[in-house]
Amino acid sequence: QVQLVESGGGLVQAGGSLRLSCEASGSIFRINTMGWYRQAPGKQRELVATITSTGSTNSADSVKGRFTLSRDNAKNTVYLQMNSLKPEDSAVYYCNANIVATSNPFTSRDYWGQGTQVTVSS
Repeated sequence: QVQLVESGGGLVQAGGSLRLSCEASGSIFRINTMGWYRQAPGKQRELVATITSTGSTNSADSVKGRFTLSRDNAKNTVYLQMNSLKPEDSAVYYCNANIVATSNPFTSRDYWGQGTQVTVSS
């Protein structure tokens, strides 16, 4: 079994910062891309940022210059540092990872965390 456990959400004032963490655990053979998505009420889930196993990142235009994604491969953990937060950043943030499990080392699949709420007050 593979699972993703998120932490670090909460309530912050506009202009503040939060750091989200997501640790993958279980029967993992290899982790490919990791990242974060978010979903606000009444909206579709959208990409925030992703990072490959070699450190290449991709992020939404709306968060560039404010959010920084990093990864610790030794800890199977991805971090999202969110600065200069805006009320429109409020959403449930979901961790995502593309993982090859030891139970089936010939293919990979996407796993999702349970989600963590980020609320930015104006």
